[in-house]
Amino acid sequence: MHLYEDLVAVNRSEKLIGAIGRQESVLNVQNRTRGIKARRGDGTFGEIVPGERPIADAGFKVARGPIATVEIGAEVKILAKAMIKQIDRVTGDLLKQVAHFKRGGNTAITVGIVGVNHASRTVGYEKDRITPTTGRGGFPHPIQEAGEAERRLRIDAAPAFDEFVVLQYRATNEAPFPFEWVDYDVTRQEYGAALARISREYQARF
Repeated sequence: MHLYEDLVAVNRSEKLIGAIGRQESVLNVQNRTRGIKARRGDGTFGEIVPGERPIADAGFKVARGPIATVEIGAEVKILAKAMIKQIDRVTGDLLKQVAHFKRGGNTAITVGIVGVNHASRTVGYEKDRITPTTGRGGFPHPIQEAGEAERRLRIDAAPAFDEFVVLQYRATNEAPFPFEWVDYDVTRQEYGAALARISREYQARF
């Protein structure tokens, strides 16, 4: 949701800003395109179905509503622990979502966003079961896997997307639940550059 608010904030595409201002293109309320059978994405944006009334939420520039086409489709994944064990499934989900964004002849701009945990340790929760990483056996610490997980994502998933953003963070998942970016300035610059490129592509494609 905030990806699209950020695209408005950088203000790099007259076409995008105009379509949002006129409420002709909206954030999809159900993340699916009317009349096209496809897996839901995490954040789809496109032309509103004719005759539908957009929903404007206080404090947000981008209205919501059902869409007829996908103009921008975003898929988000978070790798927090046991990354290598999950990497094939995560990569497969990302690739499948790209195909779904483009169903029905859509010329969607596809965006992949993946958070990769670099914490020295973390904890998992499943109902009443608490599983801390140990760094041994089947419980590696995030920092032990983060580099390899990111390398595989960049090789196997990133080329399928128009824009692919890896967010490197640290989170132990333990009270008081601290969170930090591995390098805030690098993260800010890379995300800002991605917003500029998405805006440029929208200006050219639509």
